[in-house]
Amino acid sequence: MSHDLRPSERCLPVIGSGLMARHISAFDWCKTPLGAIETWPVSLLSAVRIMLGQQHASCIFWGPDMTLLYNDAYAPILGARQSDALGRPAKEVWPDVWEEILPFVEKALDGEGTFFKELPLTMTRNGYDEQTYWTFSYSPLYDDDGTICGMINVAVDETQNVEGRALQDAMRTELSHRMKNMLAVTSSVVSSSLRASPDLQHARETVAARIRALGEAQQLLQADAAIDITEVINRSLTAHLDRDERLSLTGPPIVLAPDQALGLSLILFELATNALKYGALSLQDGRVGICWTCADDGEFTLDWQESDGPTVSPPTSRGFGSQLLHQVGPGYFFGTGNIEYNPEGVSYRLRGKI
Repeated sequence: MSHDLRPSERCLPVIGSGLMARHISAFDWCKTPLGAIETWPVSLLSAVRIMLGQQHASCIFWGPDMTLLYNDAYAPILGARQSDALGRPAKEVWPDVWEEILPFVEKALDGEGTFFKELPLTMTRNGYDEQTYWTFSYSPLYDDDGTICGMINVAVDETQNVEGRALQDAMRTELSHRMKNMLAVTSSVVSSSLRASPDLQHARETVAARIRALGEAQQLLQADAAIDITEVINRSLTAHLDRDERLSLTGPPIVLAPDQALGLSLILFELATNALKYGALSLQDGRVGICWTCADDGEFTLDWQESDGPTVSPPTSRGFGSQLLHQVGPGYFFGTGNIEYNPEGVSYRLRGKI
C-alpha cells in the first residue's frame, strides 16, 4: 500500500531561504500544471533559485498556463492579490493589465528579451485604480531540452520617481507663471498709476504704495495661519485696484485654513491679473464684484463678476492660468472652477468644501 506524503515529509529540493522560498516549498503544486515540486526539471528549479535570490522584485511565468511564482520583493506589488496569487495563471492574477503586458510576454516566449523604462500601467490590485509606472525586463526561460517554457520578470516600481518629477515640473511651471504674472501686474500698476496721476510726484507715491501692497499680497502665499476670507480677498487684490470702489464684497465671515487661503489667493490673483490686463480693471470705470456663501454642511461657493469693462471675447489658447483656475486652485477646496467669457464681463464660479 502506498501513502501520499505531506510536503514536510517528502524529500524536497532546496530552493532558497526566505518567506517565499518556504511558501513555494510547502505549496501543493500537484493541483497546477507544474506538478509536484520533486518532479520539476532542473531548469525550473534553477530559475526559481535565481529568482528567490534576487533583491529586486522578480517573478516567473512557467508552463502552458503561465503559472506564477515570485520572490519576497515581488510580493508587495501584488497588493490585495497576494493571498492567492502563487500557483495561479498569470493572466488571472493580472487581468487588469494583461492585455498591455501580453505583447512583452509573447516576445519573451518567442526567445527575445524585453526591457522597458517607466511603462505606465493602471492597476486595480487593491480594489481601486492606481496609476503606476514600471521599469522591467522580460527574459525567456528554457526547459532542460532547450525548449522555451516560460519567462522571468525583474521589475522596479518607478511610480514615486515619475510622480515626483511631474510635481517638480508643475511647481516650476507655476513659479514661472507667477513670475510672469507679477511682472505683468507690476507693469500694469505703473502704467495705470502714471495715467491717473496729475504730476510726477503723485505718480511716484502711488506707484510705490501699490507695489508695496503687491508685496504684502504675495506674503499671503507663504502664510501658515488661518485667515478670514475678506482679508484673503483684500490682500490678494489691493495692488490691482487704484480705488476702493472698484471692488464690492458680499458674504458671511469665514475663516479659511492656510492651504485654502493659499488656493483662493492663487485664483483671485489670476483673475485680477487678467482683469487688469484685458478685463474690467483695464478701464477706468470697470468694476469687480465678489460674493460667497457657505452652507451648514461646508458647501462653499464664490462668484467673481466683472462689469463696465471692455467687450469680452474668449481667449484663443489656454495655458497654465486656465489650469490654475479650473484645477489647481479648486483642488484646495476639493471642488471645481468654471469661467465664462460673457461679452458684458468675465464671470467665474468656485464650488467646494471648507
